[in-house]
Amino acid sequence: MSPDMIPDTVPATALLPGGRVRKDRAADRARAHRNRRLLVLTTRVLLLVVLLGAWEVLARTETIDPFNFSMPSRIWDQMVQWTMHGTPQGSLGEQVWATLQEALLGWVFGVVAGVLLGIALGRVPFLADVLGPYVKVLNAVPRIVLAPIFLMMFGLGMASKVASAVVLVFFPVFFNAFQGAREVDRNLVANARILGASNRRVTLQVVIPSATSWIFTSLHVSFGFALIGAIVGEYLGAEKGIGLLVAQSQGTFNAQGVYAAMVVLAVVALLAEALLAFTEKRLFRWRPGAPGSER
Repeated sequence: MSPDMIPDTVPATALLPGGRVRKDRAADRARAHRNRRLLVLTTRVLLLVVLLGAWEVLARTETIDPFNFSMPSRIWDQMVQWTMHGTPQGSLGEQVWATLQEALLGWVFGVVAGVLLGIALGRVPFLADVLGPYVKVLNAVPRIVLAPIFLMMFGLGMASKVASAVVLVFFPVFFNAFQGAREVDRNLVANARILGASNRRVTLQVVIPSATSWIFTSLHVSFGFALIGAIVGEYLGAEKGIGLLVAQSQGTFNAQGVYAAMVVLAVVALLAEALLAFTEKRLFRWRPGAPGSER
């Protein structure tokens, strides 16, 4: 067949051996994906630069009140001062670690309690019928208002902040674990029982693995809630922590201190989110359509 006789609808590379067209298309997709990621990253950076630049200009020209709104340059100076010379309660690292430690403990306790109770109620209808109304009532209570109660019960130490984080983390994890246990493929459960699996083995080897993706979905949101619980507890009363920096900056009308503490908190939250996303990606490489899975 001469080149002139090749139909226009068939690419010339389709005639080459070894699946050349497939490789070219995969390379094109990879290149397009890299270009899109670069475009998204560049747009994000430009958007941030424009917003910060506009904020700085509006504050310097006093279009907005620089005393109340501060400006990015002053916020940066505040962060540099805290980093180089520390805060009144100690180094900035100590404040970050105090908040992170409280949030991590509250997150772990809340996740463990939420997963265990969610799986239990999802697997045992009797428990769901008995405890369901109590869970709904507790979920309806604004959990932030519990922070002052925990402060009176446990004092200014770490325990009150951990308790605040636990109550914020528990419910998102519980409802996802409960729904994940309810949504398990009944055919998998039936096949496991046919093979002689006990209730315990069905729960451990079928239900929990199937509900893992539901649980991981809640982990992304729940760690942010853990940070909120720790910050609120520190804001109400603490010896160290980012929340204490916010409270003291507010008390002295130091707007740049409030914003600087928020920036530090945002960085901590983003790093935690990136770590969770990386862990989820590694654990669920087998899942069809997951990032990094084989196609």
